[in-house]
Amino acid sequence: MNYLRFTQYAYLLAGILFAIDTFVKWQSQQNFTISGLFAAVCFFLFFFRRKFAKKFYDHNKKS
Repeated sequence: MNYLRFTQYAYLLAGILFAIDTFVKWQSQQNFTISGLFAAVCFFLFFFRRKFAKKFYDHNKKS
């Protein structure tokens, strides 16, 4: 179960890579909407998983 603590950072890494891809495509006048959406979803999932991992940790700490 300890590996779930590190999966949130995989979302952050993927979000950064998609954000870079979005920026490169935007600069070269290509269609960047899909990469931008993936970047936004990855960043959302990073913060979502981080919030609930902290909530889960605090709940187990009280028990």
